[in-house]
Amino acid sequence: MVWAEGQELQAGKYIIGEVLGQGGFGITYQALHVSLNQQVVIKTPNEYLKRDPNYNKYVKRFIQEAQLIAKLSQDPHPHIVRFSDLFQERETHCLVMEFIPGKSLFELVGQQGALPEAEALIYIRQIGDALAFVHQQGLVHRDVYPGNIILRGKGKAVLTNFGICGELVPTTVSSMHPGHGGFAPIEQIQGDYPKGVARSDRKPTLDIYCLAATLYYTVTGERPTSSFERKVYDAVLHPPKQLNSNISKRLNQGILRGMALEAKNRPQSMQEWLKLLESPEVLVPPPVKKSYRQEVVRPLSKEYSALPPRKSNTRQSRIIPWILLVILSLFYSFIGYISADAVGEAGAIAGAVVVAGAVTGNWAVAVFLAVAVFLAWAMFLLGAVALVVVEAVAWVVTDSENMFFLGAQSVVLAVAWAVVVAWAVVVAWAGMKLQESFSKSHTFLILSGTSILGLALGWLLQDLV
Repeated sequence: MVWAEGQELQAGKYIIGEVLGQGGFGITYQALHVSLNQQVVIKTPNEYLKRDPNYNKYVKRFIQEAQLIAKLSQDPHPHIVRFSDLFQERETHCLVMEFIPGKSLFELVGQQGALPEAEALIYIRQIGDALAFVHQQGLVHRDVYPGNIILRGKGKAVLTNFGICGELVPTTVSSMHPGHGGFAPIEQIQGDYPKGVARSDRKPTLDIYCLAATLYYTVTGERPTSSFERKVYDAVLHPPKQLNSNISKRLNQGILRGMALEAKNRPQSMQEWLKLLESPEVLVPPPVKKSYRQEVVRPLSKEYSALPPRKSNTRQSRIIPWILLVILSLFYSFIGYISADAVGEAGAIAGAVVVAGAVTGNWAVAVFLAVAVFLAWAMFLLGAVALVVVEAVAWVVTDSENMFFLGAQSVVLAVAWAVVVAWAVVVAWAGMKLQESFSKSHTFLILSGTSILGLALGWLLQDLV
């Protein structure tokens, strides 16, 4: 370890905090940027690498790569950690990056288990887009695994621990941490590059394998079989769908393609691999004019025309406005209660059937308005006649009892008018709601049946009273 917790760097500009991680090349610290009062991450090379004869070359490349990434951070990608500073503290070179609070994808799956396919694809597509951006700059991350994907806020993943150091690890040290072995391709573990070829000459297929293995872990909750065991011991990589039957065949095949043992058998670009994870598009043909449609229609051959029509297995969801039907039944119960005689009962049933038919007919709106206006006018006319009669009586007898009677009659008439209008509105509303799920004939039966049931309840109540 290079520094202890609480040590100051750059004349007090940074204060070292806890160690966040330690890999083959470097150590990562959490630190405080004092003047900004912000938490940052500082990465440094391991001290033991100084004994390597090529250490100076590693550091030179480290600085060049860091300067390039710092330049890219001027127009940062939303799913890549940002770089903010590069400095030297005595003989140690330091790279300063953004500190991202939150759980890693590794921690989330470890706590909750396998994630649903839709949620996992959100994170993987974000990181895949970030890696495509990295590859366009001629770089390869080389350490993509769930522990280096931090979930910042809801639904946003950020790629951290950028693999600059991974490109510079001495040939005697594996750049992929031993605990990450299940996520590394065989070419990274074996280091099978000809002598003299720069280790930075890595291809996007390396990151594709790592991200596909990360997706494997995310949707199954299980580490994939390492590429080394598959290569050397012929170990089997169980298809992810065997571990989680809920994932789609498309996702299952996409993961297996991305984790092909040989790099040449994988998709050769990140964009190509991400397309394998997309849902197949449904091509909708453009509308055809009627005249043209008639020209292309041909009669079926005898063998097909003789076949019976296929029955559809699709079931329509039925929506019944129970509250409206209950209110409608109560209204008709009131009508049944006040019309409990032979003439009134026959008229009430006829009215219920007529109104139900009017609401469900093609001319429903016109009939509904006509019925509503007629009933309102009739109630108003009857109320006016009643008021005239009551006022005439009041002129004869002007005591307070008759005045109270006059007021009571006015209130009753107003309530009756409101009930009629509300009844008409409920009938129309219930009819419109029912026709969203039922045919006109079925809607008619439901409305008329509910109305007659309400009338019967009103007549029963009248008999009991």
